[in-house]
Amino acid sequence: MEIDAAASGAVLKRERVRDAVLELIEERRPGDAIPSERTLCAELGVSRPTLRAAVDELVVAGLLVREHGRGMFVAAEKITQELVSDRRAFSLPQAAGAWTSRLLEVRTLPAGARVGRKLRMSPAAPIHYVARLRLVDGSPMAIEYLHVPTDLVSDLTSEELEQGDLYEHLGERHDVRVSEAAQSIEPTVVTRAEADLLDVPELSPALLFERLTTDTRGRPVEYVHSLYRGDRYRIVSRLTLGPRDQAPPPGEGHHPGIPPGDFTTQDPVTLSTRGVVQGDGM
Repeated sequence: MEIDAAASGAVLKRERVRDAVLELIEERRPGDAIPSERTLCAELGVSRPTLRAAVDELVVAGLLVREHGRGMFVAAEKITQELVSDRRAFSLPQAAGAWTSRLLEVRTLPAGARVGRKLRMSPAAPIHYVARLRLVDGSPMAIEYLHVPTDLVSDLTSEELEQGDLYEHLGERHDVRVSEAAQSIEPTVVTRAEADLLDVPELSPALLFERLTTDTRGRPVEYVHSLYRGDRYRIVSRLTLGPRDQAPPPGEGHHPGIPPGDFTTQDPVTLSTRGVVQGDGM
């Protein structure tokens, strides 16, 4: 598959704008205003369409609210349902298919305030920034953005980033052994440039992943967020639920999508998650 240089450039520029606006959101409280589009375009040095594409994505994701004639505001906090994995049985099998990558951009740059907070490092500390198109059996499946501290991994080769499992490479070649990951998944839609890279129509449904991975010593190893095609990728979770006779008393909350009383209040939920790549004909 040939990568469209114009689409790749547009996606990377929009990604940088998205990160800048996300940082503004994280510095504010729900209901607070963010600067106008004109102000942000001037501050970030981008065109109005580029800024609007990034803002539109954050509106769809429920992080920003547009009010006609008033401006843009930080949205109310989301209700989050957390499924805690049993540390003794943590499981994340690989998705089916032959996974490879095409590199869109590889740079070493300062972490910045937002990524620095996530990786627990100084904003001035260097990181490896990698943008890559993920393919399954040669078909585009996801756009992925990785941030890896250089003090843990001095260099990353093209071979490591394009072939095989990156976590295996980290363990075998860099003596960095991953242990746990906290990951969130939200629905979104793709922009025109993202659609060109993923070979889907504009505004097609997609899954937005955000993941922070730590090693066996508790150090952040990688912060990554990815955009997966919604038409060909789905998540399947297997949950071990608590006994019915240990159900929480009425009025002590429940788990959205799961009938009240199915989980115990004392023990964590045993969670196993795997990705499923659907065939082209599905």
